[in-house]
Amino acid sequence: MAERIPGTGGERYVSYAERTGNESIVYFTRDLSAEGLKKLYRRVNGRIGGRVAVKLHTGEQYGPNIIPRDWVKALIESDLPDATIVETNTFYEGDRDTTEKHRQTLKVNGWDFCPVDITDEAGTADLPVSGGKWFDHMTVGQSLPGYDSLVTLTHFKGHTMGGFGGSNKNIGIGCADGKIGKRMIHARDSEDPELMWSVDMEELMERISESTKATIDHFGKRVTYVNVMRNISVSCDCEGCLAEPVVTPDIGILASTDILAVDQACVDLIYALSDEDGAAMRERIESRHGHRQLSYMEELGMGNRRYLLLDTDHDDARIQPADAVQGVVPFVEDPKVAERRMKALAAMAAAEAEAGKA
Repeated sequence: MAERIPGTGGERYVSYAERTGNESIVYFTRDLSAEGLKKLYRRVNGRIGGRVAVKLHTGEQYGPNIIPRDWVKALIESDLPDATIVETNTFYEGDRDTTEKHRQTLKVNGWDFCPVDITDEAGTADLPVSGGKWFDHMTVGQSLPGYDSLVTLTHFKGHTMGGFGGSNKNIGIGCADGKIGKRMIHARDSEDPELMWSVDMEELMERISESTKATIDHFGKRVTYVNVMRNISVSCDCEGCLAEPVVTPDIGILASTDILAVDQACVDLIYALSDEDGAAMRERIESRHGHRQLSYMEELGMGNRRYLLLDTDHDDARIQPADAVQGVVPFVEDPKVAERRMKALAAMAAAEAEAGKA
């Protein structure tokens, strides 16, 4: 294995002019709806077949920012009728750290229209990490390697430790099993509770990326990526109703067969926003050194940082990130979602108060 010293530069945004290499295709639509999701998926689904796993973040109970359940339901019913949603239990304590609690959370959030496989429910499996610095393997849910194809549906947002959560985080953290793989990433495999979240900055970005590489190398060309830039809080969906309020405008949906290109394009769209609209997300990415996710994926040969951004709303015209974000409007939370979030927060507060009396 390579020398175990983290790289540098994760706090710095690398402009397109500074990048080298080939260009991958990234498709874009402003249509934030079930139809927009289906349209983008159909542009990148050419190698998806057999037993299909759909990896998405199904959220904490009543989480307000996840990809809308109805959008995913429409996609699966129309394009992936035999697919299975795949998830893993969490490393942190909460609504999804055991299979029993996870199943209840899935029920609360309405993920009942197709099978949901909590892949580490019955154990774990090891996938090799080729060329890794930190790992020679990653531990994933036991049933994950049994699928033929992987469709990655990602809610692009910020992340408390990773800076941003794109397809890389969705797979790297989301496919690692809850008790071994996630501990390998976050705690250097230590079982000491004091070290539970001891890995951060560039080292964390590299560990996440190596975990992702294990999964996508397993699936080879039978994996694809769709990133939804909607309800872009600086907080991960793991924070549920406690996520920071959204201040970044909704942008659209991006899709590619290149994981690095699609995550890089999403970050570029954030940097193309006005100072006011993009400030919160840019600060979150830079303060956590999240750009190292992208540079390390490139070093690992996971894709290209250069891409052709094709506007599917206008006959696949090539556009620049500034074109994609032109005309975005301030975020306004859906009143029904806001009501559910406030009720959930009130219930949490009441439960804490009751526990305090005990």
